[in-house]
Order: sequence, then C-alpha cells, then structure tokens
Amino acid sequence: MSDITARVIVASNRAAAGIYEDTSGPRLVAGLRELGCTVTGDPVVVPDGEPVAEALRQAVADGIDVVLTSGGTGVTPTDRTPEATRGVLDFEVPGIAEAIRAHSRDKVPAAALSRGLAGVASHTLIVNLPGSTGGAKDGLAVLGPLLRHTVDQIRGGDHPQSSGAG
Repeated sequence: MSDITARVIVASNRAAAGIYEDTSGPRLVAGLRELGCTVTGDPVVVPDGEPVAEALRQAVADGIDVVLTSGGTGVTPTDRTPEATRGVLDFEVPGIAEAIRAHSRDKVPAAALSRGLAGVASHTLIVNLPGSTGGAKDGLAVLGPLLRHTVDQIRGGDHPQSSGAG
C-alpha cells in the first residue's frame, strides 16, 4: 500500500489549545504506516467544527487518498466532526462506519454513541474515528483489510475477477 497516501486529523478543542497531548493521532499514524500507507508529518490537530472541515478540504485538495479523523464523534455539544465531514463528502459509505461501531460495541458499549461517518470527497476516502487509542485500534482493525480495495475502487479500478470466472 505504499502508493496510498494518508493523513490524520485530530479534532480536539483541548489538544488544539495545548491543554493535553493527544495520543490517538500518533497511534493512527503508526497504524497507517504499519498497513503500508505513506503518512507524511504528524497528525493535524485542530479544534472541532469548521477547522475540521477546513483540514479535510485541504487534504482533498492535496490529493491524499485516505484521511482518518480522530475525535469529535460523540454526543456532547462540542462534538461536531460528523457535521463538518458531511459538508465535505460527495457521498457516504455507511457500511464502513457501521462496521467500526459493530467491531467495538461488544467491548465498549458506548461505541454505539459514535456518530462517525465514512465517505468519499473527490478521490479521498474520509473516515471519522472516536478520539481514543482504543477507537484508533479498532478503526484500523476494520479498515486494514478494506483500504487497498477501497482506494482502488475510488481510483476507478474494476472489481477483481475470481479465478473461476468464465
């Protein structure tokens, strides 16, 4: 997957203000690199809301293949990442977000509260993940087997033919 470029955007009002150091973003960067993606630089840390949308639009303009966001997906009044993301997406891919929630739900019942989205903007896959290291780990576990095929499809690739096709 070395031909797949990726970026991590952390939506955190407190981390952006320097109140605490985010730990989920570096975990996502490391996980994407373990999956063979090219991730340049550190996670982009921004306050939740419109700054997330701006960072997403920049990643799309930069031609990044995969953008993972961390944080801002819950139900508190300041959690605005899904709304910011929806405004950037051309279309949603709900099965990805549903799979991430389902993967986490048995271990962490509060995972059902995540409003994270997944979808495509131009030629970029965008996936919202919860803002925890556990959410990052679970998101990567679900995305790992999907990334290459998803990016290939977004680039216009055809479905692979099975060996028994005639």
